[in-house]
Amino acid sequence: MDVMVVGGGGREHALVRALKNSPKVTKIYALPGNGGIASLAECVPIGATDLPAIVDFATSHQIDFAVVAPDDPLVLGAVDLLEAAGIPSFGPTAAAAQIEGSKTFAKELMRRHHIPTAAYQVFTDQDAAFSYLADVTYPIVVKADGLALGKGVIIAESESQAREAVHSMLSGEAFGDSGRQVVIEEFLTGPEVTVLAFTDGHTVKPMVASMDHKRIFDGDRGPNTGGMGVIAPNPFYTSEVAQYCAEHIFQPTVAALSAEGNPFRGCLYFGLMLTPDGPKVIEYNCRFGDPETQAILPLLRSDLLTIMQAVHDQRLDEVEVDFADQASCCVVLASEGYPGQAQVGRPITIDSVEDGYTHVYHAGTKLDEGQLVTSGGRVLAVTATADTLPQAVERAYQALDHISFEGAQFRRDIGAAALRKVDHP
Repeated sequence: MDVMVVGGGGREHALVRALKNSPKVTKIYALPGNGGIASLAECVPIGATDLPAIVDFATSHQIDFAVVAPDDPLVLGAVDLLEAAGIPSFGPTAAAAQIEGSKTFAKELMRRHHIPTAAYQVFTDQDAAFSYLADVTYPIVVKADGLALGKGVIIAESESQAREAVHSMLSGEAFGDSGRQVVIEEFLTGPEVTVLAFTDGHTVKPMVASMDHKRIFDGDRGPNTGGMGVIAPNPFYTSEVAQYCAEHIFQPTVAALSAEGNPFRGCLYFGLMLTPDGPKVIEYNCRFGDPETQAILPLLRSDLLTIMQAVHDQRLDEVEVDFADQASCCVVLASEGYPGQAQVGRPITIDSVEDGYTHVYHAGTKLDEGQLVTSGGRVLAVTATADTLPQAVERAYQALDHISFEGAQFRRDIGAAALRKVDHP
C-alpha cells in the first residue's frame, strides 16, 4: 500500500517509522516531512494546511491510505475532504476535531455528560472577565479557546497576571483569533497523566500512559511549551486509576461525541490530572500528542497500519493493540530562544546514536545543501527504551552527548518525578 502522512514534525517522524515496519506498506509520502523523515519516506513540499494541494496529491498519486497527524489540518477538515475524494484516512472529521479546536466545545461537552473536569467560565468580553477575576482564588488558569501550538495556557499566580493574560488573548495580541474567546478555570493539583487512545467511535483502546513535561526549564519552571520530554509508562497511573478513567472519562467521552452526532475516529488524547478528588480532564487533543508519540510508539508491538485501518473501518474491537512491557524516555532538544523566537539555520551534528533501543526523531530540521540544520523551535527528540524507567532515562541522556548544535537547550530532569515515585511508591 502507498501511504501518505500529513505533517512534518517529530510526531510524524515517529509515525512514519512505525508505519515503515508494516509489511503492508510499499511506499510512504510525507507532506511536507523534514530532514529526518527524508531517510524513510519521500518528502513532498506541500504544507500541512494546504488542503486542496493535499487532496490533489492524494488522488493523483492514488494513495491507498492517509494519516493526518497535526491538529490544524484536522480542525480545518482535511479528513472530510480526503474521504470525499475517496481516500481512506485516519483521523477525526472537523466536527469531531472541535474537541481540541475549541476548549469551550470540550468543556461544555464534559458539563453536559458529567465528565469530571475543572470548574470554569467562558468569556469574550474583557470587562466581564476582569470582574470575574476580582473574586476568584489564585492561582487560576487562563486558556485561549482555539489552537495555539500548545502554548495557549497561562497559569496566573495573581489577579494582575490573569488580567494581563486575558487582555493579550481577547485583544488578539497573543494568539490571534484563537484567543478571542477565553476559558478561565480552577487550578487543579496532582500528578499529570497523558493517555492516548485509539477509538473508532465505539471501542476505545488506550495506549501506554505517559507523563509530559510542558515547562521549558528544570523543576517545571518557565513558560509552557509544546512539550520538552516524556516518560512512559506513568507510574502514577495505577490499574485502579486506569479502570476509573475507562469507565468515567474515556468511554463516556467517545459515547458523548457519537450521541451528539460527532463520532470520533482516530487518536484521542486525554490530558488528565490525578487530583485529591479523583482524575479530571485538563484537556483533549484530537490527535497523537507531540512528543508523547515519540515515547509511546517505540513500545508498540502491534502493526500500526492494521490498527489505523481498523479504526477507519469501525472494527477496532477485532484487532490487538499490544505494547512491550518496557519503559521509554524522550528528551527534546530545542533551539535557542524557544518557546519565543527560535534561532534557526544552525548546523546539527549527530554521531552514531541509534542502536536498537535509542531513536532520534527530527522535528525542526531540514537539509540545506546536504547539511542538516535547525528549522524550528523543537529540533530533535531523543527516545530510549529499556526494561526499566531508570535505565531508559540514563540511555536517553547518554545519547544527548552525541548530538550538538549551537544554542541547544534541553531539560535535565525529564522523568525525575516519575523516578521518585518508582523509588518510593
